[in-house]
Amino acid sequence: MASPHKERTTTKSKPRSRRISGDPSDEKPVRKSGERRKSNSPKKTQSPAKRSSKPIERSRDGYASSQTSTNILSVDSLAKLNAHNEKVYLSERERAVEREKKEKVVTGRVLKERGKHRRRDDEDDEKSEKRKKRRIVSGAILEEGRGRRGGYLASLSSEDNGRRKRICWVLIGFLVLVLIILIPVGVLVIGKQNSASDPAPAGSAATGTPDNSNLNGTSENDIPVAAKGSYLDPFTWYDTQDFNVTYTNETFGGLPIMGLNSTWNDSTQANQYVPPLNQKFNYGQMPIRGVNIGGWLSLEPFITPSLFSSYDSNLGIVDEYTLSQHLGAAGAAQTIEKHYSNFVNEQTFADIQAAGFDHVRIPYSYWAVTTYPGDPYVPKISWRYLLRGIEYARKYGLRVNLDLHAVPGSQNGWNHSGRQGAIGWINGTDGSLNAQRSIDIHNQLSTFFAQPRYDNVIGIYGLLNEPRMTLLPIQPVLDWTTTVISTARQNGIKQTIAFGDGFLGLPNWQGKLQGIEGLVMDAHQYVIFNVQQIAFTHQTKINFACSGWSAQMRQSINVATGYGPTLCGEWSQADTDCTQYLNNVGVGSRWAGNMNLGSAPSSGSILTPSCPPNSGTCECADANADPSDYSDTYKQWLMMNAEAQMTSFEIGWGWFYWTWQTESAVQWSWKLGMQAGILPAKVWDRAFNCTQTVPSFSGLPENY
Repeated sequence: MASPHKERTTTKSKPRSRRISGDPSDEKPVRKSGERRKSNSPKKTQSPAKRSSKPIERSRDGYASSQTSTNILSVDSLAKLNAHNEKVYLSERERAVEREKKEKVVTGRVLKERGKHRRRDDEDDEKSEKRKKRRIVSGAILEEGRGRRGGYLASLSSEDNGRRKRICWVLIGFLVLVLIILIPVGVLVIGKQNSASDPAPAGSAATGTPDNSNLNGTSENDIPVAAKGSYLDPFTWYDTQDFNVTYTNETFGGLPIMGLNSTWNDSTQANQYVPPLNQKFNYGQMPIRGVNIGGWLSLEPFITPSLFSSYDSNLGIVDEYTLSQHLGAAGAAQTIEKHYSNFVNEQTFADIQAAGFDHVRIPYSYWAVTTYPGDPYVPKISWRYLLRGIEYARKYGLRVNLDLHAVPGSQNGWNHSGRQGAIGWINGTDGSLNAQRSIDIHNQLSTFFAQPRYDNVIGIYGLLNEPRMTLLPIQPVLDWTTTVISTARQNGIKQTIAFGDGFLGLPNWQGKLQGIEGLVMDAHQYVIFNVQQIAFTHQTKINFACSGWSAQMRQSINVATGYGPTLCGEWSQADTDCTQYLNNVGVGSRWAGNMNLGSAPSSGSILTPSCPPNSGTCECADANADPSDYSDTYKQWLMMNAEAQMTSFEIGWGWFYWTWQTESAVQWSWKLGMQAGILPAKVWDRAFNCTQTVPSFSGLPENY
């Protein structure tokens, strides 16, 4: 996401009337074109270069949930019933033996023994031999399954008849109790089996662990000795769902294809307004309506605060670097891979498609490819989750914008680059070394993603998220950019390549990189990280979203006044920076004036409240409230603020919202905002398009 510290110069112009770009009626629909058990399930073959029209094969197993307490209750209940019936049996047996001593004559038919009796302990076996000579089968013995049906005396004494009735009632009671206990257990078991076929739950709070049933039929002996315990050994993976677990050491660009299936299907279509994957998406003519999957493969504290909030502030755990360092190699791998598995899964992509999106931007970090001496990051594990995420996107017709979010040394010094603090990429003692390392990483990445299987599903190949060119030397960054573009093209990347605007201001890109074909500039537009813009009133913020952002987009897409092709890769509907950890772990906000980043003048601390002047005490409690407590007016404003920005960004190539989901930050999550009624249920379903008069929102407090 955008930095908590950056400032941006903006240009205002009068709003212009235009059609509602989000209205489906104005768009021509595009026509479609065509643990770990063994079993005998077939193994999949590996050959990523082979095309097929068959869908990707994947298991459908969900996450198992424990019913331990219910099972223990059933066992206890049955044990008590067995003990009771054993007591009844012994009592009846003693009375029967006593009566036998007194009986002189026994009449009736002899019951033939037609089967073997149930084995009991040695003492009972000896006594049963004597009882075989009896002509009466007692009710207690019958209850225990030791007799057979039929063969009863035609006439019994009234005492025996009464005894048999009592035993029958005991039997009936016993069976009823068993049914009462077993039926709910059966329902629970069936429920578990049914839920396993559904997509696994998304969110870092998801419970249970993957059942990894696709390891059935695969033996650990199938893994070569040299690969056992390595990244390529699926028996070491926390989550194998929808991965091909047949071992292979094949690579492209030195990056493994392990986990991929050999077939794929590009005929899927995200929705009726965009073409299926195997048809061209006309960038610049049809708007991108996308969403970021932030905080997943590149951790960001405000998105998943639970990963950071449990530690004492004195430990200084503020980013993925310090978290991994504190946990150690094994602990970090366990904790972070569980996050990869639980935070995003197939259901995530299904929900994104259902909301009307046609693109996803997937941030990932360089340690998906490799790590270097001194790095505490978890190496390579996120690589397979990235590949699985791309396959999920393919299944739902979503085109992917690959976003390298972090490079060696950090390109901006912000926590989402992996390590908060100094910029060590291009800049500093190891700046040149880290720049070359990032070129080498792109050499591997572009070789891998130039495979035919990615021709359609990857729409945009991103070079680097938010290089902080306000602090970096500009020309070396441009030189690095042209080198990586050349490398990617030589390796076979045909897709559009995205580069970041570096916060230089959109007009300042006029004349830069314009001689290179197939590029798009990625700008990130937020008002809340600028102390002038965050102080706008609610009405002014929407007017700026309509006039300011639209004017900048028009200026940028014109090669005479800006770079040319431009998209907005990040934006949000939030109107304050109050969200926990948004400005770093343990740091306050510009809004409330408690953003203390250190005592140095250059630290960027904001210690004066930044809410609109004369609006009262600037506070964050209401801004961070549960959306169920939002007033109707505030909900209206939030929706309108989002619709205004979508309208303006679609003047260019379109947009990607930041982000799809968070643990609790509603105004930064499309998923949570949609559920709260402050974002559209479909991205094109909008009531406001900047042609209407913006209300004054006079009844809405300006101090939150």
